[in-house]
Amino acid sequence: MKFYFLFILLLTSNALVSNNLNNHSELNNKQPERILFVGNSYLYYNDSLHNHVRRMVEETFPNKTDSLEFKSATIGGSRLAHHNIDHLLEHKNIAVSKPFQLVILQGGSGEALSAESRKEFSIQAKKLINKIHDSGADAALYMTHAYVLPHEDYEPGMIKKIKSIYTKAGQNNSSLVLPVGVAYINAYKERPEIILHKTFDGTHPDLLGTYLSACVLFASIYKKSPIGLHYNYFDSITKTDKDFLQKIAHDTVESFLDITLE
Repeated sequence: MKFYFLFILLLTSNALVSNNLNNHSELNNKQPERILFVGNSYLYYNDSLHNHVRRMVEETFPNKTDSLEFKSATIGGSRLAHHNIDHLLEHKNIAVSKPFQLVILQGGSGEALSAESRKEFSIQAKKLINKIHDSGADAALYMTHAYVLPHEDYEPGMIKKIKSIYTKAGQNNSSLVLPVGVAYINAYKERPEIILHKTFDGTHPDLLGTYLSACVLFASIYKKSPIGLHYNYFDSITKTDKDFLQKIAHDTVESFLDITLE
């Protein structure tokens, strides 16, 4: 069953690995030290995504270790509309020394499924991003991954809908899109047997999925290749998997953002 759905998933997703032109890839803060992650369980599973990204940044920029302030504000099952962005942007409310330089928004996993929810996503993305920009921070959109079996709402073309709403929101609001969902597709294309999702629900990321997401964010934000990073979640990820996921993230970010990573 698993290989059947991956065959269908890849059959309907071949076009996803091509370039996405006109993406807003440049941040005002080239090496942000204060980053806020806003989302749901996709972010907080597996020791929280912001911790993985921070460890990659610390390895790459050891002189920044003491100045990094990464915060994660998550609500289980939430959509963009559920977050009190005004409260979160007041950095002192969540014990951050200075205003955030980058805010990452992750929408609900099902927001791409219906015309009504896609419209609401667009409205909320604009509303939140305007407030983020008014605060002086950059905004980035975390493109979620698609469901796989056994999730009850699994459908082969879901990633196309996800990709569309995030790309449009990024372009319409001058915000960086972080192509996590595309990276998942590319990883499954190369290695259909890899486990990126929790097998019990087909939606939440497994550890390797979170690691891939972290590599995508690291590369997209800092324009640095994740290839060669030593970080492997304290020896919990094999060298084979680490190297593979780093390469997938590198290739996905370069293609999607149409950039060359350092």
